Amino acid sequence: MRKLLLVLMAIAIVGGCGKKKTSSLAGKPGKRPDLYIEISMLGHLDYFDDHKLGMRLVGEMLGVETDYRGPSTYNIDEMILSLELAIARKPGGLVVVGFEESLTPIVNKAVEAGIPVVTVDSDLPNSKRCSFVGTGNHRAGYTGGMKMAEILGGEGKVALMTKIGQPNLEERIRGYRDAIAKYPKMQIVQIVDTASDPIRAAQAAANLMQTYPDLAGIGCVEAAGGAGAATAVKEAGKVGKVKIVAMDRGTEVLQYIEEGVITASIAQQTALMPYYAVLILHTLNHADIPITTNNARAGVPGCPAIIDTGVIVVDKSNYRYFKRESRVAALPKRPAFFVTCLAEISGDRHPGPCPLTPGLGGRGSGVAGQAYVMLVAVSLAARAGFVSSW
Repeated sequence: MRKLLLVLMAIAIVGGCGKKKTSSLAGKPGKRPDLYIEISMLGHLDYFDDHKLGMRLVGEMLGVETDYRGPSTYNIDEMILSLELAIARKPGGLVVVGFEESLTPIVNKAVEAGIPVVTVDSDLPNSKRCSFVGTGNHRAGYTGGMKMAEILGGEGKVALMTKIGQPNLEERIRGYRDAIAKYPKMQIVQIVDTASDPIRAAQAAANLMQTYPDLAGIGCVEAAGGAGAATAVKEAGKVGKVKIVAMDRGTEVLQYIEEGVITASIAQQTALMPYYAVLILHTLNHADIPITTNNARAGVPGCPAIIDTGVIVVDKSNYRYFKRESRVAALPKRPAFFVTCLAEISGDRHPGPCPLTPGLGGRGSGVAGQAYVMLVAVSLAARAGFVSSW
Protein backbone atom coordinates (compact mmCIF):
# COMPACT_ATOMS: atom_id res chain seq x y z
CA MET A 1 0.00 0.00 0.00
CA ARG A 2 2.81 2.35 0.91
CA LYS A 3 4.59 1.78 -2.41
CA LEU A 4 1.32 2.32 -4.29
CA LEU A 5 0.80 5.68 -2.59
CA LEU A 6 4.32 6.72 -3.54
CA VAL A 7 3.77 5.80 -7.19
CA LEU A 8 0.43 7.65 -7.25
CA MET A 9 2.09 10.68 -5.73
CA ALA A 10 4.80 10.61 -8.40
CA ILE A 11 2.22 10.27 -11.20
CA ALA A 12 0.24 13.21 -9.84
CA ILE A 13 3.30 15.42 -9.70
CA VAL A 14 4.57 14.36 -13.12
CA GLY A 15 1.15 15.11 -14.57
CA GLY A 16 1.49 18.70 -13.41
CA CYS A 17 5.03 19.24 -14.66
CA GLY A 18 3.98 20.52 -18.06
CA LYS A 19 1.97 23.38 -16.58
CA LYS A 20 4.15 26.48 -16.41
CA LYS A 21 3.48 29.07 -13.77
CA THR A 22 3.42 32.41 -15.54
CA SER A 23 2.39 35.95 -14.77
CA SER A 24 -1.17 36.95 -15.67
CA LEU A 25 0.42 39.56 -17.95
CA ALA A 26 2.75 37.08 -19.65
CA GLY A 27 0.32 36.22 -22.43
CA LYS A 28 -0.36 39.85 -23.28
CA PRO A 29 1.90 41.27 -26.00
CA GLY A 30 4.20 43.98 -24.68
CA LYS A 31 5.16 47.29 -26.23
CA ARG A 32 8.72 45.94 -26.52
CA PRO A 33 10.31 42.46 -26.43
CA ASP A 34 10.31 40.76 -23.04
CA LEU A 35 14.07 41.00 -22.62
CA TYR A 36 15.38 42.82 -19.55
CA ILE A 37 19.10 43.47 -19.14
CA GLU A 38 21.08 44.62 -16.11
CA ILE A 39 24.31 46.51 -16.78
CA SER A 40 26.79 46.82 -13.94
CA MET A 41 30.48 46.56 -13.03
CA LEU A 42 32.57 44.74 -10.40
CA GLY A 43 30.94 41.43 -11.25
CA HIS A 44 33.89 39.62 -9.59
CA LEU A 45 32.68 40.72 -6.14
CA ASP A 46 30.34 38.23 -4.48
CA TYR A 47 28.12 41.19 -3.60
CA PHE A 48 26.96 41.20 -7.22
CA ASP A 49 26.03 37.52 -7.03
CA ASP A 50 22.82 38.80 -5.44
CA HIS A 51 22.21 41.10 -8.41
CA LYS A 52 22.54 38.09 -10.73
CA LEU A 53 20.28 36.06 -8.44
CA GLY A 54 17.57 38.73 -8.48
CA MET A 55 17.65 38.95 -12.27
CA ARG A 56 17.43 35.17 -12.65
CA LEU A 57 14.59 34.76 -10.17
CA VAL A 58 12.42 37.54 -11.58
CA GLY A 59 12.91 36.15 -15.08
CA GLU A 60 11.75 32.73 -13.91
CA MET A 61 8.78 34.20 -12.05
CA LEU A 62 7.58 36.30 -15.00
CA GLY A 63 8.55 33.79 -17.68
CA VAL A 64 10.70 36.38 -19.50
CA GLU A 65 14.32 36.58 -20.63
CA THR A 66 16.78 38.37 -18.37
CA ASP A 67 20.49 39.01 -18.78
CA TYR A 68 23.34 40.45 -16.71
CA ARG A 69 26.22 42.23 -18.48
CA GLY A 70 29.16 44.48 -17.75
CA PRO A 71 32.86 44.42 -16.86
CA SER A 72 34.07 42.35 -13.92
CA THR A 73 36.30 45.23 -12.77
CA TYR A 74 35.62 48.93 -12.21
CA ASN A 75 35.87 50.25 -15.77
CA ILE A 76 33.39 52.97 -16.65
CA ASP A 77 34.31 52.97 -20.37
CA GLU A 78 33.59 49.25 -20.65
CA MET A 79 30.30 49.72 -18.79
CA ILE A 80 29.26 52.42 -21.26
CA LEU A 81 30.15 50.07 -24.12
CA SER A 82 28.04 47.36 -22.48
CA LEU A 83 25.14 49.81 -22.34
CA GLU A 84 25.59 50.67 -26.04
CA LEU A 85 25.45 46.96 -26.91
CA ALA A 86 22.39 46.48 -24.70
CA ILE A 87 20.56 49.37 -26.37
CA ALA A 88 21.26 47.78 -29.76
CA ARG A 89 19.39 44.67 -28.58
CA LYS A 90 16.22 46.82 -28.15
CA PRO A 91 15.14 45.22 -24.87
CA GLY A 92 11.95 45.80 -22.91
CA GLY A 93 13.96 47.70 -20.34
CA LEU A 94 17.36 48.24 -18.77
CA VAL A 95 18.44 47.90 -15.14
CA VAL A 96 21.50 50.10 -14.52
CA VAL A 97 23.75 50.49 -11.48
CA GLY A 98 24.47 54.22 -11.47
CA PHE A 99 28.09 54.14 -10.36
CA GLU A 100 28.94 57.60 -11.72
CA GLU A 101 27.19 60.65 -13.10
CA SER A 102 29.12 60.05 -16.33
CA LEU A 103 26.58 57.30 -17.08
CA THR A 104 23.75 59.85 -17.34
CA PRO A 105 24.15 60.57 -21.10
CA ILE A 106 24.04 56.90 -22.11
CA VAL A 107 21.03 56.28 -19.84
CA ASN A 108 19.29 59.24 -21.48
CA LYS A 109 20.16 57.81 -24.89
CA ALA A 110 18.39 54.57 -23.98
CA VAL A 111 15.29 56.38 -22.77
CA GLU A 112 15.21 58.56 -25.89
CA ALA A 113 15.36 55.35 -27.95
CA GLY A 114 12.15 54.23 -26.23
CA ILE A 115 13.80 51.88 -23.72
CA PRO A 116 12.80 52.59 -20.09
CA VAL A 117 15.55 52.47 -17.48
CA VAL A 118 15.43 51.72 -13.77
CA THR A 119 18.56 52.49 -11.78
CA VAL A 120 19.47 50.21 -8.88
CA ASP A 121 21.90 50.30 -5.96
CA SER A 122 23.29 53.73 -6.92
CA ASP A 123 21.01 56.32 -8.47
CA LEU A 124 21.41 58.75 -11.37
CA PRO A 125 18.83 61.33 -10.24
CA ASN A 126 19.70 63.78 -13.02
CA SER A 127 19.05 61.21 -15.74
CA LYS A 128 15.79 60.32 -17.46
CA ARG A 129 15.49 57.00 -15.58
CA CYS A 130 11.93 56.27 -14.51
CA SER A 131 12.65 54.75 -11.07
CA PHE A 132 15.37 54.00 -8.56
CA VAL A 133 15.32 50.79 -6.53
CA GLY A 134 17.91 50.42 -3.82
CA THR A 135 19.04 50.99 -0.29
CA GLY A 136 18.26 54.31 1.31
CA ASN A 137 21.94 55.13 1.43
CA HIS A 138 21.85 57.86 4.06
CA ARG A 139 19.89 55.52 6.29
CA ALA A 140 22.41 52.71 5.67
CA GLY A 141 25.29 54.95 6.75
CA TYR A 142 23.32 56.29 9.69
CA THR A 143 22.56 52.73 10.82
CA GLY A 144 26.27 51.89 10.60
CA GLY A 145 27.22 55.00 12.55
CA MET A 146 24.71 54.30 15.30
CA LYS A 147 25.92 50.70 15.54
CA MET A 148 29.52 51.93 15.83
CA ALA A 149 28.49 54.33 18.60
CA GLU A 150 26.77 51.49 20.42
CA ILE A 151 29.85 49.24 20.14
CA LEU A 152 32.26 51.96 21.33
CA GLY A 153 30.03 53.18 24.14
CA GLY A 154 29.68 56.57 22.51
CA GLU A 155 33.35 57.60 22.54
CA GLY A 156 36.54 57.13 20.52
CA LYS A 157 38.26 57.93 17.24
CA VAL A 158 36.74 56.44 14.09
CA ALA A 159 37.94 56.22 10.48
CA LEU A 160 35.69 55.58 7.49
CA MET A 161 36.49 53.58 4.35
CA THR A 162 34.77 54.24 1.01
CA LYS A 163 35.25 54.50 -2.72
CA ILE A 164 35.63 58.18 -3.42
CA GLY A 165 33.33 59.71 -6.03
CA GLN A 166 30.46 57.20 -5.96
CA PRO A 167 27.18 59.02 -5.18
CA ASN A 168 25.51 56.27 -3.14
CA LEU A 169 28.62 55.87 -0.98
CA GLU A 170 28.83 59.61 -0.41
CA GLU A 171 25.30 59.41 0.99
CA ARG A 172 26.37 56.61 3.34
CA ILE A 173 29.32 58.70 4.53
CA ARG A 174 26.88 61.54 5.23
CA GLY A 175 24.74 59.11 7.23
CA TYR A 176 27.76 58.05 9.31
CA ARG A 177 28.63 61.70 9.94
CA ASP A 178 25.09 62.52 11.08
CA ALA A 179 24.98 59.54 13.45
CA ILE A 180 28.41 60.13 15.00
CA ALA A 181 27.69 63.87 15.37
CA LYS A 182 25.20 62.91 18.07
CA TYR A 183 28.09 61.75 20.28
CA PRO A 184 30.42 64.59 21.43
CA LYS A 185 33.10 62.11 22.54
CA MET A 186 33.31 60.47 19.12
CA GLN A 187 35.41 61.83 16.26
CA ILE A 188 35.83 60.89 12.58
CA VAL A 189 39.57 61.33 12.10
CA GLN A 190 39.92 60.37 8.42
CA ILE A 191 38.04 59.06 5.38
CA VAL A 192 40.12 56.83 3.09
CA ASP A 193 39.61 55.52 -0.45
CA THR A 194 39.58 51.73 -0.97
CA ALA A 195 38.83 51.88 -4.72
CA SER A 196 36.58 48.84 -4.01
CA ASP A 197 39.73 46.73 -3.69
CA PRO A 198 40.17 44.53 -0.56
CA ILE A 199 43.99 44.65 -0.88
CA ARG A 200 44.02 48.42 -1.05
CA ALA A 201 41.54 48.50 1.84
CA ALA A 202 43.89 46.37 3.97
CA GLN A 203 46.79 48.71 3.19
CA ALA A 204 44.67 51.75 4.04
CA ALA A 205 43.54 50.23 7.35
CA ALA A 206 47.12 49.36 8.28
CA ASN A 207 48.17 52.96 7.60
CA LEU A 208 45.29 54.27 9.68
CA MET A 209 46.33 52.21 12.71
CA GLN A 210 49.89 53.49 12.39
CA THR A 211 48.76 57.11 12.03
CA TYR A 212 46.23 56.86 14.87
CA PRO A 213 47.51 54.37 17.48
CA ASP A 214 44.40 55.05 19.58
CA LEU A 215 41.98 54.40 16.72
CA ALA A 216 38.87 52.76 18.19
CA GLY A 217 36.81 51.87 15.14
CA ILE A 218 36.70 51.52 11.35
CA GLY A 219 33.40 51.96 9.52
CA CYS A 220 33.04 50.71 5.94
CA VAL A 221 30.40 51.84 3.46
CA GLU A 222 31.10 49.42 0.59
CA ALA A 223 31.67 45.70 0.18
CA ALA A 224 35.47 45.55 -0.20
CA GLY A 225 36.35 47.60 2.87
CA GLY A 226 35.26 45.22 5.60
CA ALA A 227 37.37 42.23 4.59
CA GLY A 228 40.40 44.46 3.97
CA ALA A 229 40.06 46.21 7.32
CA ALA A 230 39.64 42.88 9.10
CA THR A 231 42.80 41.50 7.48
CA ALA A 232 44.81 44.52 8.65
CA VAL A 233 43.39 44.49 12.18
CA LYS A 234 44.09 40.78 12.55
CA GLU A 235 47.66 41.13 11.25
CA ALA A 236 48.27 44.08 13.60
CA GLY A 237 47.11 42.02 16.58
CA LYS A 238 44.38 44.54 17.38
CA VAL A 239 41.33 42.27 17.25
CA GLY A 240 38.92 43.58 19.86
CA LYS A 241 40.85 46.83 20.21
CA VAL A 242 39.83 48.27 16.83
CA LYS A 243 36.17 47.56 16.18
CA ILE A 244 34.93 47.14 12.62
CA VAL A 245 31.48 47.79 11.20
CA ALA A 246 31.53 46.43 7.64
CA MET A 247 29.09 46.69 4.74
CA ASP A 248 27.19 43.84 3.06
CA ARG A 249 27.31 40.09 3.54
CA GLY A 250 30.37 38.90 1.64
CA THR A 251 31.77 35.47 2.49
CA GLU A 252 34.92 36.88 4.09
CA VAL A 253 32.93 39.43 6.11
CA LEU A 254 30.71 36.70 7.55
CA GLN A 255 33.76 34.57 8.35
CA TYR A 256 35.36 37.48 10.20
CA ILE A 257 32.13 38.06 12.14
CA GLU A 258 32.21 34.40 13.17
CA GLU A 259 35.84 34.83 14.31
CA GLY A 260 35.02 38.03 16.21
CA VAL A 261 37.28 40.25 14.06
CA ILE A 262 34.33 42.19 12.60
CA THR A 263 31.68 43.16 15.14
CA ALA A 264 28.83 43.90 12.72
CA SER A 265 27.98 44.55 9.08
CA ILE A 266 25.19 46.51 7.44
CA ALA A 267 23.61 44.18 4.89
CA GLN A 268 21.36 45.18 2.03
CA GLN A 269 18.49 43.22 0.53
CA THR A 270 20.40 43.36 -2.73
CA ALA A 271 18.53 40.70 -4.73
CA LEU A 272 15.35 42.75 -4.32
CA MET A 273 16.87 45.63 -6.31
CA PRO A 274 16.97 44.05 -9.80
CA TYR A 275 13.93 41.93 -8.94
CA TYR A 276 11.67 44.92 -8.30
CA ALA A 277 13.32 46.88 -11.12
CA VAL A 278 12.29 44.25 -13.66
CA LEU A 279 8.79 44.11 -12.16
CA ILE A 280 8.51 47.85 -12.80
CA LEU A 281 9.83 47.54 -16.37
CA HIS A 282 7.57 44.57 -17.12
CA THR A 283 4.55 46.51 -15.85
CA LEU A 284 5.47 49.49 -18.03
CA ASN A 285 5.78 47.14 -20.97
CA HIS A 286 2.50 45.32 -20.48
CA ALA A 287 0.09 47.43 -18.45
CA ASP A 288 -1.27 50.94 -18.84
CA ILE A 289 -2.43 52.12 -15.42
CA PRO A 290 -4.81 55.06 -15.99
CA ILE A 291 -3.66 57.40 -13.23
CA THR A 292 -5.00 60.20 -15.44
CA THR A 293 -6.99 60.31 -18.65
CA ASN A 294 -3.69 60.73 -20.52
CA ASN A 295 -0.59 59.85 -18.49
CA ALA A 296 1.90 60.90 -21.16
CA ARG A 297 0.41 64.37 -21.69
CA ALA A 298 -0.09 64.83 -17.96
CA GLY A 299 3.56 64.04 -17.31
CA VAL A 300 2.75 60.96 -15.22
CA PRO A 301 5.51 58.32 -15.47
CA GLY A 302 3.32 55.47 -14.25
CA CYS A 303 5.97 54.04 -11.93
CA PRO A 304 7.26 54.71 -8.40
CA ALA A 305 10.08 57.26 -8.21
CA ILE A 306 12.02 55.48 -5.46
CA ILE A 307 11.78 52.12 -3.70
CA ASP A 308 13.91 51.73 -0.57
CA THR A 309 14.86 48.08 -0.11
CA GLY A 310 16.21 48.61 3.43
CA VAL A 311 19.15 47.31 5.48
CA ILE A 312 19.72 44.75 8.25
CA VAL A 313 22.40 44.73 10.95
CA VAL A 314 24.34 41.46 10.78
CA ASP A 315 26.30 40.29 13.82
CA LYS A 316 27.02 37.08 15.72
CA SER A 317 23.32 36.63 16.48
CA ASN A 318 22.24 36.19 12.84
CA TYR A 319 25.29 36.01 10.51
CA ARG A 320 24.87 32.29 9.78
CA TYR A 321 21.59 32.93 7.97
CA PHE A 322 23.32 35.24 5.51
CA LYS A 323 25.80 32.63 4.30
CA ARG A 324 25.43 31.67 0.66
CA GLU A 325 25.06 27.92 1.12
CA SER A 326 25.90 25.35 -1.54
CA ARG A 327 23.04 24.42 -3.84
CA VAL A 328 22.41 21.02 -2.26
CA ALA A 329 22.81 22.12 1.36
CA ALA A 330 20.27 24.91 0.89
CA LEU A 331 17.59 22.87 -0.91
CA PRO A 332 14.13 23.79 0.37
CA LYS A 333 12.12 20.80 1.48
CA ARG A 334 8.84 21.79 -0.13
CA PRO A 335 6.85 20.79 -3.22
CA ALA A 336 8.19 23.68 -5.31
CA PHE A 337 11.65 22.13 -5.15
CA PHE A 338 10.20 18.70 -5.96
CA VAL A 339 8.28 19.96 -9.00
CA THR A 340 11.31 21.89 -10.27
CA CYS A 341 13.39 18.71 -10.27
CA LEU A 342 10.66 16.75 -12.03
CA ALA A 343 10.20 19.49 -14.60
CA GLU A 344 13.93 19.32 -15.37
CA ILE A 345 13.90 15.54 -15.72
CA SER A 346 10.82 15.53 -17.95
CA GLY A 347 12.38 18.00 -20.35
CA ASP A 348 10.43 21.05 -19.18
CA ARG A 349 13.05 23.48 -17.87
CA HIS A 350 10.56 25.94 -16.41
CA PRO A 351 10.83 27.31 -13.77
CA GLY A 352 14.51 26.39 -13.56
CA PRO A 353 17.11 23.62 -13.56
CA CYS A 354 16.81 21.00 -10.85
CA PRO A 355 19.45 21.63 -8.18
CA LEU A 356 20.14 17.90 -7.84
CA THR A 357 19.87 16.68 -11.41
CA PRO A 358 21.22 19.26 -13.87
CA GLY A 359 21.44 18.03 -17.43
CA LEU A 360 18.80 15.27 -17.20
CA GLY A 361 16.26 17.17 -19.32
CA GLY A 362 14.57 15.31 -22.16
CA ARG A 363 14.27 11.88 -20.50
CA GLY A 364 10.58 12.22 -19.81
CA SER A 365 9.19 11.33 -23.25
CA GLY A 366 7.47 8.03 -23.94
CA VAL A 367 6.33 5.29 -21.57
CA ALA A 368 9.86 4.31 -20.60
CA GLY A 369 10.74 7.94 -20.03
CA GLN A 370 7.70 8.49 -17.81
CA ALA A 371 8.55 5.38 -15.83
CA TYR A 372 12.06 6.80 -15.37
CA VAL A 373 10.60 10.11 -14.20
CA MET A 374 8.38 8.32 -11.66
CA LEU A 375 11.32 6.33 -10.39
CA VAL A 376 13.47 9.43 -9.94
CA ALA A 377 10.50 11.32 -8.48
CA VAL A 378 10.12 8.88 -5.64
CA SER A 379 13.89 8.78 -5.14
CA LEU A 380 13.99 12.58 -4.93
CA ALA A 381 11.09 12.52 -2.49
CA ALA A 382 13.15 10.36 -0.17
CA ARG A 383 16.27 12.50 -0.63
CA ALA A 384 14.34 15.73 -0.03
CA GLY A 385 12.78 14.39 3.16
CA PHE A 386 9.21 13.79 1.99
CA VAL A 387 9.51 10.08 2.84
CA SER A 388 12.01 8.25 5.00
CA SER A 389 12.55 5.27 2.70
CA TRP A 390 11.03 3.41 -0.21
